[in-house]
Amino acid sequence: MTIPAATRLVFTDLDGTLLDHHNYSYADAMPRLRALERMGIPVMPVTSKTRAEIEQLRSELGNRHPFVVENGAAVFIPEGYFAQAPAGTRAYDGYWVREFAPPRSRWLELLASMEAAYSGEFSSFFRLGTRGIMALTGLPEARARQANQREYSEPVHWIGRESRKQRFRADLEAAGATVLQGGRFLAVSGNTDKGRALRWLRGCFPAPVTDLAAGDSGNDSAMLEAAETALLVRSPAHAFPSLQRSEGVIRSRAMGPAGWAEGVARWLDGPVGNGK
Repeated sequence: MTIPAATRLVFTDLDGTLLDHHNYSYADAMPRLRALERMGIPVMPVTSKTRAEIEQLRSELGNRHPFVVENGAAVFIPEGYFAQAPAGTRAYDGYWVREFAPPRSRWLELLASMEAAYSGEFSSFFRLGTRGIMALTGLPEARARQANQREYSEPVHWIGRESRKQRFRADLEAAGATVLQGGRFLAVSGNTDKGRALRWLRGCFPAPVTDLAAGDSGNDSAMLEAAETALLVRSPAHAFPSLQRSEGVIRSRAMGPAGWAEGVARWLDGPVGNGK
């Protein structure tokens, strides 16, 4: 499989953006997703989710494009997608993989070392297990199991006071972790972010390209800054993420996947100004 010479690219967050914040539905985005596929515009997930979760979603959507896992920790490109493997990748399980972070075991060891100082104040996906993840997220059992198949990071559920949470984050960062606040969890991983992964993946496509990044929360900020156009998708749970840029920004009126479809349509229609 060799990708056609795409001139437009869409990079997208999933939870709260392409997927509904409450029920994870993508129904409102499906007509636009089908239109993008017909137009030859790749839609590439850039998400905190695991490879197992994204593979399931890609199968449902008929999506054959590359994707970024665990907040920029690694890029997975289907073997044969480009004419040759991009530099810096390794062949693994049917993919060319570019890794930016150490394995999950590194972060589990770090969190275990902090148990005594923060006893009872946090838990993690590894500790929660499938049932605990189901209770916190509302995911069905199979999806919760996929969410726990992490390869490069560990989501943390903070239970303690907010003031202690900031100290906890500072201690993790002092030990070499990067900590990102997602919609529900702290993501503990290496010195990676979605923006760095987006820039690397964009560079794999023949220039010139025009790209859009869509997201709804603070852990999307780096990729929203990195893309030519940023689509901020309205959330029912929190405000739009803060950006340093003002040009090339779309803010959706609708929420979740409906807002995603609305914003993509506005991007396709022509030049984007200062946040309209």
